[in-house]
Amino acid sequence: MHVRIRELSSTSKDNDLILVVSKTTSIKKLQAMIQNKLKTEINRQKLYYRGKQLIEGHTIADYDIKLNDVIQLLVKVDTEQEKTEKETTKETKKTESDIKAKSRYYEIGDKIDVIDSDHGAWFEAKILGIFKPKETENADEKDLTFRIKMDRNGNTAAFDVTFSEIRPRAYYTYHKSELTPGVIVLANYNIEEPTSRGYWYDFEIKEITKKGIKGALLVGTELARLENCTTQFVDELLRIENPKLLNERLETKPKEIPLRKLPLYCTKCRDNPAKNCKDCGCHICSKKENAGTLIMCDECDSAFHLTCLKPPLPAVPPDEWYCPECKNDDSEIVKAGEKLKTSLKKMKKPGYKRSNQLWGKGMACVGRTSECTIVPKDHYGPIPGVEVGTCWKFRVQVSEAGIHRPHVAGIHGRETDGAYSLVLSGGYEDDVDNGEEFYYTGSGGRDLSGNKRVSGQSCDQKLTRMNKALALNCNVKFNDKTGGEATDWREGKPVRVVRNYKLGKHSKYAPVDGNRYDGIYKVVRYFPQKGKSGFVVWRYLLRRDDTVPAPWAPGGREFEMIYPPGYQEAVIQGKDNKKKRKREHDDSPNNLKEKKAKIEPYKLTPDVEKMIRDDHQNEKLWAECLELSREGKLKFLSTVKESFICVCCQEIVFEPITLACKHNVCKGCLKRSFAAEIYVCPCCRFELGETYVMTVNDNLGEVLRSLFPGYKSGR
Repeated sequence: MHVRIRELSSTSKDNDLILVVSKTTSIKKLQAMIQNKLKTEINRQKLYYRGKQLIEGHTIADYDIKLNDVIQLLVKVDTEQEKTEKETTKETKKTESDIKAKSRYYEIGDKIDVIDSDHGAWFEAKILGIFKPKETENADEKDLTFRIKMDRNGNTAAFDVTFSEIRPRAYYTYHKSELTPGVIVLANYNIEEPTSRGYWYDFEIKEITKKGIKGALLVGTELARLENCTTQFVDELLRIENPKLLNERLETKPKEIPLRKLPLYCTKCRDNPAKNCKDCGCHICSKKENAGTLIMCDECDSAFHLTCLKPPLPAVPPDEWYCPECKNDDSEIVKAGEKLKTSLKKMKKPGYKRSNQLWGKGMACVGRTSECTIVPKDHYGPIPGVEVGTCWKFRVQVSEAGIHRPHVAGIHGRETDGAYSLVLSGGYEDDVDNGEEFYYTGSGGRDLSGNKRVSGQSCDQKLTRMNKALALNCNVKFNDKTGGEATDWREGKPVRVVRNYKLGKHSKYAPVDGNRYDGIYKVVRYFPQKGKSGFVVWRYLLRRDDTVPAPWAPGGREFEMIYPPGYQEAVIQGKDNKKKRKREHDDSPNNLKEKKAKIEPYKLTPDVEKMIRDDHQNEKLWAECLELSREGKLKFLSTVKESFICVCCQEIVFEPITLACKHNVCKGCLKRSFAAEIYVCPCCRFELGETYVMTVNDNLGEVLRSLFPGYKSGR
């Protein structure tokens, strides 16, 4: 079988190292395989699987590691002493293998710009030395090595670059009248937040406007183009200096060139060394002096003076260190072969009692048993396969279906993006529900100290966090003072709305029990208003904009309640003994089961039917799926998802390749398998061979995109 080795710093599956192992492979042998592939010493490796650290002396089977499972790799960082020793060794080897040389364009002490491979941007540096290979007599400029040191941070070690990675320091600032389309300049730009200050990149001007200069960003040594960028810092555009021969230089540039402006490291104190700040200084005393005695927490990245800790630390620990707020209880650490123990922290809390899970008690804190992966978490609009009128018993089931991800919070969204869904549960006295439209009250303004779940308004609400997220869905310019009203409200971002049975005391549109999905709504208006409590609350008018009729409208439906697996059995076991004995003698097998509502068969569109007929390679699988279309859309889509799941990534196949053995696999997953020299079907080990041609099954891909819109997001 094969397993994936993924570094903790990696966020992409594409960087995984795939190793072929067996159940009897020892952890020590696994580390040796990693060392052979990644050149990472064994004593620098720490392997984790499902929260457990893998220890020598055990095997793959001891940790129940299965096919295609991911093992996390943490590479231990060198200590300062080890770094110094390595740098010394590196310098010695460099001196032995290379000799000093002269360049026709640069000399020692020149101020230059160097391109950074991580950011693809240009930073200021200084040349410390020029070398050429020992075996080369007449070295060209491209063969020279330039040893440089960054100007910004004097603590960083010197490193070597090539001729193509450096150029003379930019110093001349363009006047706006000198700029014309087609000119390439050095500009400041923030790729993640274009309105903020960022790093310095090459920038090709396309259009000059009053608001800024539009053009293409040229990133890295390969000059990757990022189109439609607008730089805000028009007065700071610099001329790119080309290398000149030493005998042709004209000493026109100033002797002292100030460093260019970069993003602030700390936005709170604006990098003021004289200002105390807990964000960039000591988390306890807020002071920044004695930087050599600061220690960083490996969890929250906060800094602490050794002397400020209680008790004080005599020196920086050689291994990982966690601050008092992040340190885990030792009783929660699970060693190899052990089971999870009850936390001592939890047992010390007042009122703690060991008990079995009771359905309906504390369901807000129950963990999900599954997660919706058809669409990403920031998906707007309906979830494929979930009909309007679908009902769930508990909120955790709504989360598992992907309709509303949080277990407790009423709004799901991001302050910088918008809101994806909300739940109406009648928790605020200012809520008004009229079915097709309703007034929703924002969150906040309540004192929930002392572990309170509900409390009255105690202060004014603010248009921040989730309140701001919901306001961003309105098709109007954001205004945190007076709000706004959309003229064309249908163009706003969609919000999935769920009604909870607790809303029944205020609204006739609430379900009798559980939680019901009522379709898509749009934000028409948002505004501040003094509520019934006397404090200012933010109110939102949402109006329904869904092609499917609402459950209470003519033609609408409310489906049968969906219970968690084992719920009905748990209810039966909770009955008293008298009723339980009576049930055992009753001929009916299950008294709790109600008469099921008639399920309408799911009808496919003619286009989808034609694409399914054209997919001859998966004719048998489609026949099984179509057979279950009689049991409704939900059952049909669930069967399709199970039938066309990739065995490698455990998601619906993307860019599917149908193999000769009739198994389907993602093109990207098969490529990674081939890169690891595994030339067999990941499911049945059918031999494919090194020369196998990967042909994407376009018919299958089109069908899946039609049935599961948005499933390819993030793929």
